[in-house]
Amino acid sequence: MTDRPAPPAPRAETAGAPGFVQDALLGADGSVDGGDPHELPLHRTTFVVVDLETTGGSPDGGGITEIGAVKVRGGVELGSLGTLVNPGQPIPPFITVLTGITQAMIAPAPPIETVLPTFLEFLSDAVLVAHNAPYDVGFLKAACARHGYRWPNPRVLDTVALARRVLTRDEVPNRKLGTLAAYFRTTTQPNHRALDDARATVEVLHALIGRLGGHDVHTLGGAIEFARAVTPTQRRKRHLADGLPKGPGVYIFRAADDRPLYVGTSTDIATRVRSYFTASEKRARMSEMLAAAERVDAVECAHGLEAEVRELRLIAGHAPPYNRRSKYPERALWLKLTAEPYPRLSIVRAIGPDDVAYLGPFGSRRSAELAAAGFHEAVPLRQCTHRLSVRTTIAACALAELGRCPAPCEHRVDVEAYDRQAAAPFRAATVGNPQMVVEALLARIETLSAGLRYEEAAVTRSRLAALLRATIRMQRLTALSRVAEIAAARPARDGGWELALVRHGRLAGAGVSPPGRHPRATLEVIRATAETVLSGGHGPVPHATAEESERILSWLERPETRLVQISEGWASPADGAERYRDLLTKADSAGSAGRDEAGRG
Repeated sequence: MTDRPAPPAPRAETAGAPGFVQDALLGADGSVDGGDPHELPLHRTTFVVVDLETTGGSPDGGGITEIGAVKVRGGVELGSLGTLVNPGQPIPPFITVLTGITQAMIAPAPPIETVLPTFLEFLSDAVLVAHNAPYDVGFLKAACARHGYRWPNPRVLDTVALARRVLTRDEVPNRKLGTLAAYFRTTTQPNHRALDDARATVEVLHALIGRLGGHDVHTLGGAIEFARAVTPTQRRKRHLADGLPKGPGVYIFRAADDRPLYVGTSTDIATRVRSYFTASEKRARMSEMLAAAERVDAVECAHGLEAEVRELRLIAGHAPPYNRRSKYPERALWLKLTAEPYPRLSIVRAIGPDDVAYLGPFGSRRSAELAAAGFHEAVPLRQCTHRLSVRTTIAACALAELGRCPAPCEHRVDVEAYDRQAAAPFRAATVGNPQMVVEALLARIETLSAGLRYEEAAVTRSRLAALLRATIRMQRLTALSRVAEIAAARPARDGGWELALVRHGRLAGAGVSPPGRHPRATLEVIRATAETVLSGGHGPVPHATAEESERILSWLERPETRLVQISEGWASPADGAERYRDLLTKADSAGSAGRDEAGRG
């Protein structure tokens, strides 16, 4: 058995006082200096080093027997806090042997709900430091949650994690507090009493910070991230985030040959780019991208909407290899009615000026096929791919025999009747009223459900949802694209107004009117320098991608956005697809519930 220093005698003023005693605070303000906390130099950072003694077990809101905390900044102790705590439960004998804290000592001590307010005030906006921080933070958070106190969610620095990154196995066999205190020859030796252990941790922290300079870590954010499991590539290339603006905009990771590798957007470019060099970034593709990146360019924007639009345009123009494929607008698909005597539906990658009936764009072939299947189930459009002639006939397929096709291949129906029965409902649904198609599918779902054919009914419901989603989307995009110019304003977060000028569904200009100034003057400057967008073109969004116009729609439809000026009426068909929005929501909800049930089964 090795000798261990005897635990100190209980503090008389603590053990016998009705509340706990807080040591004098020598001018501590408990706050982190102004500016970006991530960039705060370590010698100017206020730390509160915390240690708890507990009854053991998992954090459940109780079990804390002692709290010790020391506030330091720049190597100077600003204040300390120490108190025993009545855990409201017996102390296990082995804990008494370990800490020297007995049942008699904690009997007159205050409960944790009385201690917490003063501790939280002492912590204030400082950085919380602890040895094996998750343990101490877990008990404190659980106690706050149990007794109704808001946990301030401070920045946390773990001296165990920091020691793992700074010290090698050749220097210390383990990262226990006693081992580190002996290695650094601290004046206070840990003895399993909270305040003494906290003071020992302070000295260990200062010694570890002294080692960080050799790793080029001098700031709070750098120390926190260094303690985490960042890769050597992230550490080596984190300088790429230096000097970037803190406002909204687009950032571009570039290779050595200036090729764009990845394009992203943020309301705070500097903070977002910095996150790629932290332990929170775990995506394998991003690690591969960082290894190839040599610099980061930033495009500052007036506000978030302009940043989102510029991101979409840059991705479409450069096709960066590390952006998600779903962001590439040129990969959209369309469902069109072919131009022939007996037209059919065809999935194509683009629509031309000669295409007069179409639906889209779709983000995937599956969604386009579901919508097509919905039309085929509702109206008698032929599904074969033959090019039919009004003069000659060919043999009918099985669908004609099943009554699901009017057999134009055998001229059982003339061109006019076919158009009226099959093609006209498609045209009406895409640009106007989809009632005929919707009612046919609803009737089909009701018939299948009545026959207990629930799986088939679910398939029809998913086809109805895909059809409605596409028609609602296209009609909304078409309505926006028809308007020559929309000027809109939205309150800026820091005062003033975010302004956007939209022409034919395309963002033509953006800016911010400063606080205290009428936005009209800024809007006129934006209008004078905005992009010219001519009328005409083909499709629901002839001058922009569907994604760009939808971002604009989302911005315009926010409750706080105000329409300042509009060149003409902005409206969708009164009997159009939008009136089935609630039906689409119900269909989507039913589909989600069905998938969840299948997963549980």
